[in-house]
Amino acid sequence: MSAVVGSVEDIHALVGQELGTSGWFELAQETIDAFADLTGDHQWIHTDPERAASGPFGTTIAHGYLTLSLLVPLLEEVLVVENRTSSINYGLDKVRFPAPVPSGSRVRISATLAEATDVESGVQVKIDCVFEIEGQERPACVARAVVRHHFAR
Repeated sequence: MSAVVGSVEDIHALVGQELGTSGWFELAQETIDAFADLTGDHQWIHTDPERAASGPFGTTIAHGYLTLSLLVPLLEEVLVVENRTSSINYGLDKVRFPAPVPSGSRVRISATLAEATDVESGVQVKIDCVFEIEGQERPACVARAVVRHHFAR
């Protein structure tokens, strides 16, 4: 399920509404290792399955920022903005990581459009995103994304 909009007015009409839920994304150990290589964060809790087996989670876990980095592709599944000239990630208002994501787990987001404010040539939106871990009660991440969508005048 996703919301499809084509104008600033369409976006304003969705304020306060749930936009939908993305598909599942698996955080395989290979993905976690690749993220560690890209960022230089090779902490054993993420990259050493043997040591992590006796650690606090019994397995390796995804980096919190790896999980957060999935926000863009997963959010694009939930909110389709047509007729835009560009979309810019403007920032995040709040991010928390309530639960670890064990290697091999699948995550998805559900999103609610919290605010929409007109800006020059478009609209700035604040979207509340919850990253669900398949089969777990607590979310992996909760974040308020701030995105600017620009439209031709």
